Amino acid sequence: MTTAGTTPLRIGLLGTGPWARNTQAPALAAHPGVELSGVWGRRAEAADALATAHGTRAYTGEEGIDALLEASDAVAFALPPDVQAPLAVRAAEAGCHLLMDKPVATTVVGARAVAEAAEKASVASVVFCTLRFAPETSAWIAEQASVDGWFTARAQWLGSLYAAGSASEYADSPWRREKGGLWDVGPHALSALIPVLGDVEHLTAAAGPADTTHLILRHTSGASSTVTLGLSAPPGAAGVEIEVRGERGTASIPGWAGAETAFRGAVDALAEAVRTGVPHACDARFGLHLTELLAAAEEQAQAAG
Repeated sequence: MTTAGTTPLRIGLLGTGPWARNTQAPALAAHPGVELSGVWGRRAEAADALATAHGTRAYTGEEGIDALLEASDAVAFALPPDVQAPLAVRAAEAGCHLLMDKPVATTVVGARAVAEAAEKASVASVVFCTLRFAPETSAWIAEQASVDGWFTARAQWLGSLYAAGSASEYADSPWRREKGGLWDVGPHALSALIPVLGDVEHLTAAAGPADTTHLILRHTSGASSTVTLGLSAPPGAAGVEIEVRGERGTASIPGWAGAETAFRGAVDALAEAVRTGVPHACDARFGLHLTELLAAAEEQAQAAG
C-alpha cells in the first residue's frame, strides 16, 4: 500500500459499465497523481476493451479481484451498490483505500459493514456524491455552510431516465430501475443540504408519480427542507434545483462542468485523506448515514403508498 506522500497513487477500477467507461476510467487514466493499476470486469471482453483503451491491465474472475487488490493502493467502484459493498469490505481488509459510488449500499447492514471495515483497517474512504466534489457546487456548499440564519430549503432532482422515448444507456441498470430516484439521486441532494442546514433529525416521506419520492426534513439547525427525487419525469420537467432561503436572502446552487471533472475532485480528496490521515467529510461513515436516511424514507413511502 502506498504510504502518505508517495506518488503516484495506484488505483484499480472495479466495473466496466457506462459509468466506468464514460467517467471513472478516463478520469483515473488522465489524473497526474494516479496510476490506473488495472480494470476488473465480470466479462473478460469488457475488461479487456476498457483496459486496452486506457493502457492498463485487465482482470476478471474471483482471482482477478485479489490480483487487482494486490496491485493497487486504492480501488474505485463502478458497480451496483449491493455488489459494491461486500467488495469494498474485501478491499479494505486487503489494505486498499476506497473510492466508492453512491449509495454505498441499499441496506443499512451492508453500508455499516463497509464503514466498520474501513475504520478497522485504517484506510481512507470517499463516497462520490457529485455535488460535494464538482468545483462549482462544492464551493457553493462551503459558502452557504459558513452562513447562519437559513430558514428553509428546497431541492428538486428530476431525471427523465425512464421517461417514454429515453435512450440513455444508464436506463439498463437493474438496481436503478428497482430502487428509483430516491436511492440514485437522493444521496446527491442530501449531501448538499446536510452541510448547510445540519443533520436530519426528523424525516417524512411520501411516494409521488412513477418512481418519484417527496421528503420533508427537519434539520438540527432548526431549518426545514423539502426534497423531490425521481428518474421518470417527462424530459421537459427534468432538472436539478437546490435553493436555500434565510436571513440574508436566497441562494441557488450553480451548474457544474460534468461528472468527470467532479470525479477528479473525488480522487484528489481521497489522495489528500491518504496523505494526511484526516477523514474526508464524505467518507464511508457519511455514506452509512445516507443509507440510514434513505432506508427510513423508503420504508415510510412504501407504508404510506
